[in-house]
Amino acid sequence: MTDADLLRSLGVDPSQLDPAPPWTPRAGAERLDGSHPCALCGQPARATGAVDVPGYGRRWLDRCMPCLTATTPRGGPRGPLADTLAVLREVARKTGVPLTIVTDES
Repeated sequence: MTDADLLRSLGVDPSQLDPAPPWTPRAGAERLDGSHPCALCGQPARATGAVDVPGYGRRWLDRCMPCLTATTPRGGPRGPLADTLAVLREVARKTGVPLTIVTDES
């Protein structure tokens, strides 16, 4: 997914985002002082990153942690459900925690 696709999927207008400088190590750390609003909900941003959008250049995409978590694509390899359930059952057994597993796997 390109940065432009990301912004489109989030419903964020790139013209409303602050311009970002060229990439540098630790760029954006100073933005996490709570003075920048989340681009999605307006709450104080706790995460930031620069996106590069054609026609707009580099822009800051500031998000609060709930919005970041809710909008971060979950990718990567997934193991078989049986393997995941086996790990959960083993941890529950070792810790003595009662466990009920409900799945919605077709």
